[in-house]
Amino acid sequence: MSMISEALVILRSIKPAGLLVFLAVLISLAAFPLVVESPYAHHIMILIFLSVIMGQSWNILGGYTGQYSVGHAAYFGTGAYTTMMLMQYQQVPPWFGMFAGAATAIAMALIIGSICFRLRGPYFVLASIAAAEILRLSALNTKELTNGAEGILATDIPPLKIGSLVVTDFLTKVPFYYTALVFALLIIAVTCIVQHSKLGFYFQAIREDQDAAHSLGINLNLHKNLSLAISAAFTSLAGSFYAVYIGFIDPTTVLSMDMSVQIVLICIIGGIGTIMGPVVGSLVLVPLSEALRSNLITQGLISAGLVSEESPVGAFLKENLAHAHVLIYGILVVVVILYMPEGVLGFVRNMVRARERSNS
Repeated sequence: MSMISEALVILRSIKPAGLLVFLAVLISLAAFPLVVESPYAHHIMILIFLSVIMGQSWNILGGYTGQYSVGHAAYFGTGAYTTMMLMQYQQVPPWFGMFAGAATAIAMALIIGSICFRLRGPYFVLASIAAAEILRLSALNTKELTNGAEGILATDIPPLKIGSLVVTDFLTKVPFYYTALVFALLIIAVTCIVQHSKLGFYFQAIREDQDAAHSLGINLNLHKNLSLAISAAFTSLAGSFYAVYIGFIDPTTVLSMDMSVQIVLICIIGGIGTIMGPVVGSLVLVPLSEALRSNLITQGLISAGLVSEESPVGAFLKENLAHAHVLIYGILVVVVILYMPEGVLGFVRNMVRARERSNS
């Protein structure tokens, strides 16, 4: 009941203009697959929603509680492997295996948290990396369970049924689109409730000053582990969805350091500790990643006449830019840290405030 009351308080606090904008965006997103029939456009939107889920999940722990984990691939991979193994070995539909993955991720988070939360600052960051790396190596070397480096390939995705009623099959990208949209809206709603609840205030107190929060009677270990459990559960759902959508997982994909860093980058670029930050970060990173992967940036430079396709520069970009996403991400992070320390969202907000002050 307390969560419902918190949600009602949040709804009452929203201005009518903001509510109208939210409803317009929601209707547009719901109608998008009906208006746009391109599977590639659906794919990009699904990746954006998935990125929002991952970013918002990490934001609860890193943004609101101030615990900068760089090992969230552990929970992402836990959800992915639990769902895929249940589906392939026990024929459990993935839409129910997701909840088993979330429960497993929560149990693992409590174990990892009980150890890692004894550390602070960079030591906690290193411990979170070590935990994810231990899990990756375990998945790599337990071939009889995880199929090792060969990974697990989904041979068939069963339809979603309630009893004998088939709710939907997953033969096209449209059902995946709506599933990802619902998950993204769910984690945004949970983040809003957490931010405006007593639990969220405890999280933010720990972020600002752990010792001061402890002196006020806040149980640091309890609330850190609660934050990690919430974050791990939704990160696991993202991993489960990713596994079913892509249809293939292996340790170097879902349990890699790259995955953990990508999750953190979503929030750093968008804005840590804000509700819309991970959304903005996803809107920046996903199109950029796809543009790099498909060489759209190089083609755009060539089409605009800025670079000749026959020139050494054009040939170099065409050959290497598609594989330079890590370098581009690094440059982007440096630019954000130097010129937009509060992320893109904070930068835009500060510009608006400065313009309002100059006009007044």
